[in-house]
Amino acid sequence: MKEKTDVDVLIIGGGLAGLTSAIHLSKANVKVLLIEKNEYPKHKVCGEYISNEVLPYLISLGVQPFELGAQKINKFLLSTPKSNTIEAKLSLGGFGISRYALDAALAKKAQENEVSILNDTVQTIDFSNDFFRVFTKNKQQFTAEVVIGAYGKRDAIDKKLNRSFIKNTSPYMAVKTHVKGDFPSDLVALHNFNGGYCGVSKVENDVINLCYISSYKSFKKFKNIQQFQEKVVFKNHYLKDIFKNTEPLFEKPLTISQISFSKKNPVENHLLMCGDSAGMIHPLCGNGMSMAIRSAQLVSELTIAYFEEEHVTREELENSYKTAWDNEFKRRLTVGHVAASLFNMKHFSELALVGLKGFPKMLPKIISETHGKPMLAI
Repeated sequence: MKEKTDVDVLIIGGGLAGLTSAIHLSKANVKVLLIEKNEYPKHKVCGEYISNEVLPYLISLGVQPFELGAQKINKFLLSTPKSNTIEAKLSLGGFGISRYALDAALAKKAQENEVSILNDTVQTIDFSNDFFRVFTKNKQQFTAEVVIGAYGKRDAIDKKLNRSFIKNTSPYMAVKTHVKGDFPSDLVALHNFNGGYCGVSKVENDVINLCYISSYKSFKKFKNIQQFQEKVVFKNHYLKDIFKNTEPLFEKPLTISQISFSKKNPVENHLLMCGDSAGMIHPLCGNGMSMAIRSAQLVSELTIAYFEEEHVTREELENSYKTAWDNEFKRRLTVGHVAASLFNMKHFSELALVGLKGFPKMLPKIISETHGKPMLAI
């Protein structure tokens, strides 16, 4: 007979994947505890563009992005470091919304569904006798039958779990700010510069989100962010115009470092990994937020089946999730990796743009390869 646990599912991390999964599970009467180190609302380094593929699912969870002020987006603009451009129509479309607004709305909905949200930091996870013991920084201890890791790109937990990717180099950094100024509300732009690229799109309240990623090798040659932008980022005339002709809303930009796109395993030491904890697509593809939400749907559906169907074993749950994750995301990640690698080549992006203009159907095809089909409502 199994030992009675404090909760059915414990989720580590309260970003998009963690909160979405918590809401989904709670709607199936699964007892959920979510542990998140930060309080809501909070800004995060993020491109803040989401493909419309997630809309039916989000709405079925009780979260309507457009009621939060999300901006409808149906156009895409790509520029090279030399400021040459190509445009495309987004067949599925998407929307822009800040993590500040969306995460807070998801957290509110989770709490309305009786999800317990604890502000604390998970330090140790032990698995034995077919259940987990989770220990936190504030010396609290919880037991759970299933643990979902949704804590993001990189965490101290990864080292303790001895995850293989943690030994690889993490050569990227990202910078994000919000500004006020002129920019089309229906457009998401991706402006390349030497060593990186910057996403630009509007979110709620007529705010423009600017978020760029660069190799740390390129950045460390300069004293600070401002100098790096002046000497490197602003070589792209579009980026120079946007940064110079808008009003910053943050006292200083948000930054994160040690970003890696190394392969990760969706199941690690019996933890079901979700969102960026399971794998990251290059921001060049602009679809990381949708992937996080889709992975939350996958893990939630399989976890519910595990609890509702007595014959489903833990091994079957883990294998089913691995298979589902690979089927959904493996090709997306590969296409994203190849596209980002090619555009990071100094002269290739200019040649690629000429090729894309010669074959206008190619760019929409590449975009579709990094996006999924509309998600089903629950």
